[in-house]
Amino acid sequence: MIKLQVIGNLGKDCVTNNVNGKTVMNFTVAHTERFRDAQGNQKDKTIWVDCAYWSDRTGIAPYLRKGTQVYVEGNPEVRTFTKQDGTYGASLTLRVLTIQLLGGRPEGGGGFGGGDNSYSAPAAPKAQAPSGGGGFNEPVDDLPF
Repeated sequence: MIKLQVIGNLGKDCVTNNVNGKTVMNFTVAHTERFRDAQGNQKDKTIWVDCAYWSDRTGIAPYLRKGTQVYVEGNPEVRTFTKQDGTYGASLTLRVLTIQLLGGRPEGGGGFGGGDNSYSAPAAPKAQAPSGGGGFNEPVDDLPF
């Protein structure tokens, strides 16, 4: 089994759908890495991950808004497709097992500090959020990894 862990910001609001009588929450997580090229110029590379969270536990859906920082974990799947111009493309899709709210952008309404902010599929173990009232409002660039 391959497991993928992603920390990033939601690119748009979560959409909840019913497919064959089952509930799925679809959202997109973006992670941007900054690096310097061979000439010393700073470049940004953004990776988009399409996420599908199959669960009847839809209580988290209203909090999955554009710009919210989340941690998601699940099983990755690469999908290939043919573009309109005839070339091939690929997309990274994640079947989410665990999702945890890390916070929001400061201009977007603050973080989600304290309490248990994680949601898991029934078969997956539930991760615990750190306790305390501070929240996660530090910039992404200051992460220790």
